Amino acid sequence: MRTGVTLQGVDPPADFEEMVTEIETLGYDNLWLTDSSLHARNCWAYLTLAARQTSRMTIGTAVTNPVTRHPAITAVAAATLAEISGGRAILGIGAGDRPLLSLGYTPARLATLEASIGAIRALWSGATVEADEPGFALHDAHYRFPPGLDIPVWVSATGPRTLELAGRVADGVILLAGLHPDGISFALEHINRGAEAASRSERPPVTVFAYGAIDDDEEAAIAAARTIAAWFPQTAPVHCRLAGLSQEIIDQVRGSYAGGEFQEAARAAEALPVEFVKRMALAGGRDEARQHLRDLAGLGVDSVTVFPLGADRMATIRAFADCVAAETAMA
Repeated sequence: MRTGVTLQGVDPPADFEEMVTEIETLGYDNLWLTDSSLHARNCWAYLTLAARQTSRMTIGTAVTNPVTRHPAITAVAAATLAEISGGRAILGIGAGDRPLLSLGYTPARLATLEASIGAIRALWSGATVEADEPGFALHDAHYRFPPGLDIPVWVSATGPRTLELAGRVADGVILLAGLHPDGISFALEHINRGAEAASRSERPPVTVFAYGAIDDDEEAAIAAARTIAAWFPQTAPVHCRLAGLSQEIIDQVRGSYAGGEFQEAARAAEALPVEFVKRMALAGGRDEARQHLRDLAGLGVDSVTVFPLGADRMATIRAFADCVAAETAMA
């Protein structure tokens, strides 16, 4: 199973470079960086730093969107990153999330997301593009420096319709569905449905994002994971129901957490049962993390990406690498 790390641009540049260097040394395959508007530093600038600090890992956005960035601007940014990194760039894209509300926007419609992916790929191919889509337009548009390198497009997906879209058009799927088998199975079924509708021979590879903390201090790990668990009632209630969360608590959390980055959901997260937090995120010690890895491998997931939360994110990154190594040794 391949592995990755997702970071937010919340660290000073020198600290970020030091973290990225160690992450590659730990054996991770992919490095992803969030594109979180006002909540983090510019992702493309930091991905450039990552390209210069690494030689092996693939690097990309997790994820950008077609609302705050015109698809043509994203196409140029990703192609430039591909050139700088020697062909190691990945483009992660999705409809957008709660931080868009701070800018007066809402997430893109799925038709806009799909059209954006098509336009980006067309520009990379050297084609001249004409498009009048909801949310963006292109007129006699062409990129003067086609990348000459294949840039995989990974689509971030949680809900059924987006999962099926990803199954149809994505080179890979970034799956935000918690960590419990029922939710992952539900998501994989919808990705498969999309792939079958497009007559693809197989579904695209899937990486599950494992948010949270690995810590022998279980209370600290649960506290770190609670905020991402609160993201699900607001954004993906279907996964809450699959994980056994009552509608009463779903409604309570939705009423408390109106928007913003998931770390701003601390008050809403207090209502969540510990059992639910553990189903949706890394929220315990290494034994629990290894069980999650075994469950995901058993479901046929291709990759797991750790998104560390809490006071010591590098400790979680190191612990996750140890867990992967231990599971690999037992295989």
